[in-house]
Amino acid sequence: MADELARLLWGPQARPRRGPKPALSLDGIARAGIEVADAEGLAALSMQRVAELLGKTKMSLYRYVPGKAELIALMTDRAVEDPPDLAGGDWRADLTDWSTALFRAFAQHPWLLETTVGARLMGPRELSWVERALAAMDDKGLTGGERLDAVVLLTSHIRGIAQQSRASGTEAETRLVTALAGVLREHGDDYPATLTAMTSPAEGRDQALTFGVERILDGLEALIARRAGS
Repeated sequence: MADELARLLWGPQARPRRGPKPALSLDGIARAGIEVADAEGLAALSMQRVAELLGKTKMSLYRYVPGKAELIALMTDRAVEDPPDLAGGDWRADLTDWSTALFRAFAQHPWLLETTVGARLMGPRELSWVERALAAMDDKGLTGGERLDAVVLLTSHIRGIAQQSRASGTEAETRLVTALAGVLREHGDDYPATLTAMTSPAEGRDQALTFGVERILDGLEALIARRAGS
């Protein structure tokens, strides 16, 4: 199973020795799956649904993709697209651009929040995101493990904000905010810090993505400076 997935993601692609010329491509199948997931959510994705969108039978897809799990892996690698070019030479600016671009990918394809977790084999595009971020921290006195941890820390923050943004503006969130406002009106004296924060001027609020990325980079900068000083 793992070998088959590695071949699908990384190639080379096997070509049928017999039968008609392939009418589909892995990229076309993945793009159709992305279209379904973007429009209807990952729960609506199935081999049958993708086959219908392509005007093919479900069984015809199995000539190219063994099953839904492999299809999702292909979709994930194509949906993240290529990472931004980080050639600015300023590691903080590069990692800020990287973080913004990753957040944008999650916002464009919210189902990626579900498919990019857990132990799994990354495809070439997804792994190139890791490569770019690690390369931005080259020659800064950080160990390989520290640079990997920094990527994990940034990614975790971005994922968390993307998940919150995914729920923003929903009817459930609106009801929750209204209920919380009512609770604070009644019990604000017991939670003065929360009341002050919630009723503070809007300027500077709802900037959690940028704020968090900057604080993470502040910590890395302090570590880099400490290493350089020692």
